[in-house]
Amino acid sequence: MNLKPLFETQRVLRDRIRYNEPDRFRKLILALLVEIGECANEWRGFKFWSKNQKARTHELTYERHGEPPVLKNFLLEEYVDGLHFVLELGLEHHKELTEYSYDKEIAVVNKADVTTQFNLIFNKVTDYFTNPTKGNYVWMVELYLGLGTMLGFTWEQIEQAYYDKNKINHERQENGY
Repeated sequence: MNLKPLFETQRVLRDRIRYNEPDRFRKLILALLVEIGECANEWRGFKFWSKNQKARTHELTYERHGEPPVLKNFLLEEYVDGLHFVLELGLEHHKELTEYSYDKEIAVVNKADVTTQFNLIFNKVTDYFTNPTKGNYVWMVELYLGLGTMLGFTWEQIEQAYYDKNKINHERQENGY
């Protein structure tokens, strides 16, 4: 999986937003953690107390009143929301990794299950917050992309969903979101 085109696309959005305050890194970390939590919430597999543990992957929903329903994959949408911040953090501290190629086998090996993968990602993001090294970033990326594989997404689905959401993010900038 070649992340270079995604990094380039993310850079355009970053340049458009132009937020360069001293708290930028802390806010990016918190945003990523929130998105990982939202993704876990859509996955639902950790909710042992609930009878509904099925991931929200293909649901009809109404986006606008009076229009026909659309089929949405809420889990994939939340996943790529997090991917935006993973890429953003790479642009922030590790520009040399923007041509990074990802081997999906690396991230999935020895990860017992999706719950463990989520927990490992949360842990690695916090490690990265306190120690933003290249090694911690690469590990975070591999865990995150491995999660996408474990959730059943193909790279093509992830990439397309990323571009779709990036377009929405640009529209939001135009509309003062």
